[in-house]
Amino acid sequence: MNRFLTRFGLSASLFVGVSAVFTRFVSGKPVAEKAVDKRPNVLLIMSDDMGYSDLGCYGSEIHTPNLDKLAARGLRFTQFYNGARCCPTRASLLTGLFPHQTGIGHMETDEHVEAYSGKINKKCVTIAEVMKAGGYNTFMTGKWHVNSFIFDPDGDISNWPVQRGFEKCYGTLRGAGSFYDPQTLVRGNTRISAYADLDYKPEKYYYTDAVTDNTIRFINEQHEESPDKPFFSYVAYTAAHWPLHALEEDIEKYHGKYDVGYDAIRRARFEKMKKLGVIEQNCKYTETVGNWDDCEYKAWEARCMEVYAAMIDRMDQGIGRIVDTLEENGQLDNTIIFFLQDNGACAENIGRGPTKNWYMPAKKPMSPEEQQDRFIPPMYTRDGRPVIGGKSAMPGGDGTYISCGQNWANVSNTPFRQYKHWTHEGGISTPLIVHWPAGIDKKYNGKLRSQTSQLMDIMATCVDLGNADYPIEYNGNKIHPMEGVSLAPAFNSDKPLDREALYWEHEGNRAIRMGDWKLVSKAFNHAERWDAVEVLPLDGWELFNIPQDRAELNDLSGKYPEKVKEMADKWHKWALRAMAYPKPNRNR
Repeated sequence: MNRFLTRFGLSASLFVGVSAVFTRFVSGKPVAEKAVDKRPNVLLIMSDDMGYSDLGCYGSEIHTPNLDKLAARGLRFTQFYNGARCCPTRASLLTGLFPHQTGIGHMETDEHVEAYSGKINKKCVTIAEVMKAGGYNTFMTGKWHVNSFIFDPDGDISNWPVQRGFEKCYGTLRGAGSFYDPQTLVRGNTRISAYADLDYKPEKYYYTDAVTDNTIRFINEQHEESPDKPFFSYVAYTAAHWPLHALEEDIEKYHGKYDVGYDAIRRARFEKMKKLGVIEQNCKYTETVGNWDDCEYKAWEARCMEVYAAMIDRMDQGIGRIVDTLEENGQLDNTIIFFLQDNGACAENIGRGPTKNWYMPAKKPMSPEEQQDRFIPPMYTRDGRPVIGGKSAMPGGDGTYISCGQNWANVSNTPFRQYKHWTHEGGISTPLIVHWPAGIDKKYNGKLRSQTSQLMDIMATCVDLGNADYPIEYNGNKIHPMEGVSLAPAFNSDKPLDREALYWEHEGNRAIRMGDWKLVSKAFNHAERWDAVEVLPLDGWELFNIPQDRAELNDLSGKYPEKVKEMADKWHKWALRAMAYPKPNRNR
């Protein structure tokens, strides 16, 4: 109905008003008109496994005109941080807490310890639960990934989106999978096949498009059914997480773009980032990982990055269509749009070894109703072909399963060190774009904001601007207090936010940021054992002054041992309070 009215220059609100007058005329009775709730809508968009420099407005050559436009008409934060990995980031983003407090101190595996239960617990509330209680309509699309997986159709669904505050949902419970045939796909509380979904039948199924299309559907339904109410929409794309799957029409745009290799692309990004101001002028260029001249499979490596870029491009196209829908509905001006990423770029080498088909014969095609039972190889396409990896398999199609790898991840994270998993800047730095015409003065359009801020601040901002109540108790359970601070003061001011420190821990990688100073330590490996929770090992800490050294090249721990001790002690106290210590003898 909205699109029909828009086509003729009419609005849905006009239609509602005319309908009310007509009803009053026919019945002869007055019709009570609902007061329109003027609180802002919230559209929270998150991408997956992308680096700080992967958007055009943050330095990239990738075509992201729609996100660039939101940035040009809104704000870009340059020191916003995520949680270094998908599960803990999503747990923090959704609850406003540190991930260990929610039960997801690591990933979705239940380790029978409160901080490592693998699912968001009952001591936290989601933004959707808070906003729904405050009068908002709530819906989500995309990747959930904050519950342990029970594949029994009659199993526990208490941590699925609908049970955690979302009135409508379409997406995947699992954290990865084929973009052409995603595993653990659900609509509401029902597991479905992408090819037997009565509510969504595209000509060609591609998960990024499905997330976009169902988001648009939910927005339009809400606007038609409850035009007097605001909404909270959580859109969690899986682009550009492995496997490298993209449509040929998008890949073609980048053909030949990456033939120049890692360092040439990385240096071009570095210079553009300085011009844009998203890194400081004094930032140093770190050594590029990977030597293109020594690369044996250049065409394959270039294709990997072409597909990666195409995945981001397609997501940006979808975001543009969502924004167009809000504009058509007259909702754009009073919708706060947040865009961020769940961790730094991913250096995981999935499917990058020798060519292989995981030793599987072909099998008969799946029926439309049959659900994909695998999210990672060995697995089959729907028509019965074994999915393959390796350097003779050009990525992009449904029969391949390949990741971008460490060298391209280093390009995505320009100019930072490390990757997803780690708490150096390459693992935790994310763009944050905020667009809200009704709430951000036009004179700040396109401005940068350098306030240090973190995932938990999104909950605090939603509670603040949505005039919602964050509960002390919820459904009979005592709730952890919010850990974040509202970003609203930063929308129209460059004054620092009122906070003492930011903290991280993931797989033994740990960090604390206090003002200009950052103390960070990299776990020796993912199997590092922490045999005592009472004593913090102080070796391995690096100290950096971030405004002077955002690339973390000049370790000042030897020069300022007192600062190291002060910050390490503070991290230790936080770790005990937030349950960020792993359980004793936990092999990670």
